[in-house]
Amino acid sequence: MSVPSHSDQPVQPEKGLQADKQASLRLQIWETPLMRQGSSVLEAFAWEEVMCRRVGAGHLPVAHIWRHPDAFVAGLRDRRLPQAVEAMERIRSQGTAVCVRPSGGAAVPLNPGVVNVSLILPNPGHAINIHDDFREMASIIAESLTPWSNQAQTGEVQGAFCPGDYDVSVGGLKFCGIAQRRQAKAYIITAFIIVEGQGDQLAGAVRQFYQHAAGGASEGYPDVQPGTMASLKELAGVPSAAAYTASLVRTLRDRYPQAEASRVLSVGSEEVRLTAEQMKLRYD
Repeated sequence: MSVPSHSDQPVQPEKGLQADKQASLRLQIWETPLMRQGSSVLEAFAWEEVMCRRVGAGHLPVAHIWRHPDAFVAGLRDRRLPQAVEAMERIRSQGTAVCVRPSGGAAVPLNPGVVNVSLILPNPGHAINIHDDFREMASIIAESLTPWSNQAQTGEVQGAFCPGDYDVSVGGLKFCGIAQRRQAKAYIITAFIIVEGQGDQLAGAVRQFYQHAAGGASEGYPDVQPGTMASLKELAGVPSAAAYTASLVRTLRDRYPQAEASRVLSVGSEEVRLTAEQMKLRYD
């Protein structure tokens, strides 16, 4: 496996204007309980879609943390592969929830050991800098790991699934990927973090999906290789998803001094259901 040289740099905390923005941001932290077995994973993305519209209309920014017991989330480009529908149905027939997410990125399997976190932020002036926000998310992920390791690095890990310039890794093995979703007046920076389990096992599931979805095509999808993914339990001895999540919440509170986690965010289940149906029709 080869890793680009820029991934040899540790993730650094944001400074200057970004730090000023952090200090003034009134962020609401919302942790969704572990979703039920068999529940639609698309509902989590629909909840964020609804909340993103609300943030665009003036609601306070939100950090959303959630997990699903058994799901496979494909990317928009994955959906265009020749046999993508058949490959997703094969996974669905095994009892795994499947959806196509509206954000960027490629296929990611989810289980109770994978923590998802999204920052839902306003963009009234249409002047966001995605690179700054990706660096901010990578920095939050890395800082949340410091009780166990300070070796997190950023940069694409070749051969990993859902590859990107802001992969977060330890020792050249990826445990986190970051993507984004834009609306007219707000946007979402989202990440998956593999905390428990075996990274190679998850990579194998993604590799098998592409073998079926490609339909013989030799390009248009990530070339997922063994020995590129690992969990934080494997890499740094993080004991559980709950332990990492607790550290993540502490990091958010430290990073955003005005953050709060006590208020209840009220999003009607019917609005989420209708949004999920619309998203399924549009993306699946």
